[in-house]
Amino acid sequence: MKTLTSISGGKSSAYIAAKYPTDYNVFALVTTMDKACMFPDAKLRQMVSDKIGREFIGTLEEDTIVHTILDLEQYLGRRIHWVAGLPFEQVIAERGGYLPNKMTRYCTTEMKMHPIFEWWLHNVGEPVKTQIGFRAGEERRANKMLDKCNADGLVEMHTVVGTLKDGRKKWGDVPWQKPVFPMIRDGVHRDHVHEFWKDKPVRFAERNNCVGCFHRNPILLNLMFQKHPKKMDWFARQEEAEGNGRWRSDTTYRKIQQHKTQLSLLDLDSFGECEDGYCGL
Repeated sequence: MKTLTSISGGKSSAYIAAKYPTDYNVFALVTTMDKACMFPDAKLRQMVSDKIGREFIGTLEEDTIVHTILDLEQYLGRRIHWVAGLPFEQVIAERGGYLPNKMTRYCTTEMKMHPIFEWWLHNVGEPVKTQIGFRAGEERRANKMLDKCNADGLVEMHTVVGTLKDGRKKWGDVPWQKPVFPMIRDGVHRDHVHEFWKDKPVRFAERNNCVGCFHRNPILLNLMFQKHPKKMDWFARQEEAEGNGRWRSDTTYRKIQQHKTQLSLLDLDSFGECEDGYCGL
């Protein structure tokens, strides 16, 4: 069985790629069509466009993630395949304008998992062992993923598998990856990962996944408004569009923006990492 490492741009998945080489390294980038969030370096914008096969305007992750993947590819000396699903705005539109939230977290599936699945479908086509960057001490997260596997230990993707006689799409479940957790197996903890990257020529963002991820603490989101005002304004504007709903049930992003916190950007280190899913490992 071939092996694949899903690279997020975080230190854990990068550690996996460095210490446990696989047949394929794949990175899924969250994109936006909003020119207010345009990636500032035109040369790198074109480079990313060439890698994902369509125009790249910007990302709703930290811009540093582009540097991370380019640096990591150089450090590894091995190719990283870049993929991208639809821009976030189009993903929302295809869901009828209903924003993802903690109950219906379709954003990770549509912009991380499904693009990697599509790449696998066209380039591999047979089940692979996928190395996941859960660390020692995160067995609960690993078990949640394993609970979703079928009887053969494979994760299935619900996707279009053909066309019905009446022209409608035919949907089915395609088994495609067997998740494995080498850092849990080998007892690699968070501090080992951070120590490993301390003197390496790879730039990392302070946090991975989207800057306005609804799983983040509201105080952290307020600090993100200070650090990434244009990108966070994008998240607030999505709520203000008619019929889109909210990212969170407890508040709106404009209220989060207007909150007068006593914390500053220097307090970012006090916030832990997302415990749900694996889009930002």
